Amino acid sequence: MTDNPGGYPPPGGYPPPPGGQPTPQGGYQPPPPPGGYPPPPQGNYPPGGFPPPQQGGYPQAAPALPKEAYTSWLTRVAAWFIDYIPVFILVGLGQGIAILTGDNNCENINGGYACTSEPSALGATVSILASVLTFAYVIWNYGYRQGTTGSSIGKSVMKFKVVSEKTFQPIGFGLSVVRQLAHIVDTIICYIGYLFPLWDGKRQTLADKIMTTVCLPTTPQGQHGQQPTHHY
Repeated sequence: MTDNPGGYPPPGGYPPPPGGQPTPQGGYQPPPPPGGYPPPPQGNYPPGGFPPPQQGGYPQAAPALPKEAYTSWLTRVAAWFIDYIPVFILVGLGQGIAILTGDNNCENINGGYACTSEPSALGATVSILASVLTFAYVIWNYGYRQGTTGSSIGKSVMKFKVVSEKTFQPIGFGLSVVRQLAHIVDTIICYIGYLFPLWDGKRQTLADKIMTTVCLPTTPQGQHGQQPTHHY
């Protein structure tokens, strides 16, 4: 006896495939592919064996850029001076008022004068207030503003941003503050770290290398007056 009485072909009108196995539903399972390997589980991977894309597509790797695409050293120096103009003003006012309102005492000692100065209550208060305002400004400018937009005040004026070299996006408040602290490394080696952009391929300081950040123009070269087509 056979599993198919009457010798009729299985339902569907087609003969069973060579090497196929019957199934309880009355059909046939196709034979395994040549080589003896079982077929891959369906639904797990798209054709080609790559993992399925994340929502929104595959993440894009940062393209390689020529050295000229990164912000120049002189532009970064100019941005630093602009950023520190408020610092110079606040510290200068605080110290100036403290000196002008201080208690100055001069004595004649051995035919010469020796003077001592002590800050008054007003001078000490103004000096402390200037220091607090300076600290708040630096945190806001280099932490919040630069971290969320990519540009401090000086960088906005000079039209460039600090972004991650992997994503070309701003690095956020916390990492932006850490990046400023990382400039200590640039300082302790006789400020040589600040000169690295003069010869480095990505024009990075040592702090940039530690934090994997780069400085890029707000408007890419060749697109002046046009809206950038990719995100920094």
